[in-house]
Amino acid sequence: MQLTKTNIIDNQEIVRAQQAFLSKVYSWMVAGLLITAFTAWFVYSNNYDLMLAGSSLFYVLIFAQLGLVLALSGWANKMSSAVAGGTFILYSLITGLTFSLIFRAFTEESIYSTFFIAAGMFGALSLYGYFTKKDLSGWRSFLFMGLVGIILASIVNVFINFSGLNFVISVIGVIVFSGLTAFDTQKLKEMYAVQFEEGEVAAKASIVGALVLYLDFINLFLFLLRFFGNRD
Repeated sequence: MQLTKTNIIDNQEIVRAQQAFLSKVYSWMVAGLLITAFTAWFVYSNNYDLMLAGSSLFYVLIFAQLGLVLALSGWANKMSSAVAGGTFILYSLITGLTFSLIFRAFTEESIYSTFFIAAGMFGALSLYGYFTKKDLSGWRSFLFMGLVGIILASIVNVFINFSGLNFVISVIGVIVFSGLTAFDTQKLKEMYAVQFEEGEVAAKASIVGALVLYLDFINLFLFLLRFFGNRD
């Protein structure tokens, strides 16, 4: 009887740790998305995005995004939580700058509607990843192959510019990032043990986790925009 009671207490502690950790992850992720969305809207509304279109600054920002992602993904453990948080905020801000050009390519109505569709899908998939009892680790190889396929097909399509291939890439992209949303949520849920470590460890882990889900959402949104976005 004592063993059963102990197990119940342990399970309750695990659930609380999972919820506490994921609440930090989602708080950072939502903050990042809000920064990106507001920055993109502000830059577009004031026509600052016209300075980016076709300029070398745009490519500088793209490489800056890549560098910040690699830095945060690979060296977060060597950073303080303040530096890691600042890096994530800076990445979200720069992403907003580059995303401002989306408003020139698609109508505002289709961007907003696609955003809400992506948010609904992301929420449902993330809930599935959190509550499912199924081990999603078996999806790893499939999702990795899908990502590689998207990259290779996108490179090929730069040269041949085939609309049919573009459609296939979009379909695969939605499937892959839908799967990654559920997969990454479950993986982050299993990282609850960091809650029992010192505050810095949990804080940095939550920021890296937020980056992972942020990227899942952003890519899901972009691939959905290819389907639902109305071009100007």
